[in-house]
Amino acid sequence: MDTTIDDDNAALGTLAHAANVDTVIVSDLHLGSAMSRSKQLTELLRQVTYKRLILNGDVFDDLNFKRLSHDDWEFLSFIRASTNERLAHELVWVIGNHDGGAPEILTHLLGIHIHEEYVWQHGGQIFLAIHGHQFDAFVSDHTRVVDIAIWAYSVWQKLDPKHRASRLVRQASRQSKRWMRRSDKVANEASAHGKATYGAHVVTCGHTHHAMDVMIDGVRYLNSGSWTDKPSTYIIIDHDGDIAVHTCL
Repeated sequence: MDTTIDDDNAALGTLAHAANVDTVIVSDLHLGSAMSRSKQLTELLRQVTYKRLILNGDVFDDLNFKRLSHDDWEFLSFIRASTNERLAHELVWVIGNHDGGAPEILTHLLGIHIHEEYVWQHGGQIFLAIHGHQFDAFVSDHTRVVDIAIWAYSVWQKLDPKHRASRLVRQASRQSKRWMRRSDKVANEASAHGKATYGAHVVTCGHTHHAMDVMIDGVRYLNSGSWTDKPSTYIIIDHDGDIAVHTCL
């Protein structure tokens, strides 16, 4: 299997096919940004019965909570309520580069523990969830450039509510050799880390905003893409251990 998910051409996963699942994995919500689609995610999760929800990094755009919208707070309230011990599912938060700096604040706010990386077993396979920024040297070496690029993209998204122009930007960037090298680097290094450290059969990341499903040296690597894009992408693992990247308009 060697698949890159194209936002415009991906077959849309339907809730009828995923109404009762083992695990939902979503990343890069960027709550507080103009790109946030928290309302759509809350609606999706209310319609799906799941055993485990993994927020795989960059749940917040930054830790300026004044930027959070009403929909963002509604999503956080939904997440906090879902940590109720009487409910039959598990909530896992894996830290991303935008979430960093105050994990204890996030733990207090939502009542959940923050993980650097999360390992679990299902269907005879070992899974690893890690955001992926750990394998992207550009982010750590060029923080100012990254911040400016993120700000510019958020402004563009706000001026382009239907995301038509910004989708063209994403497509152009994803065809660039430099961007593909970064995305492939994260995929290769995350897969190698998961295999060497945990004997993982499946590794899932976010960070790159590029949904992927590929085999790398015996490890299945999936990237959940980004919830800020239209359509948004996320990962479903069913009760039999079958895995797929889904999209949500």
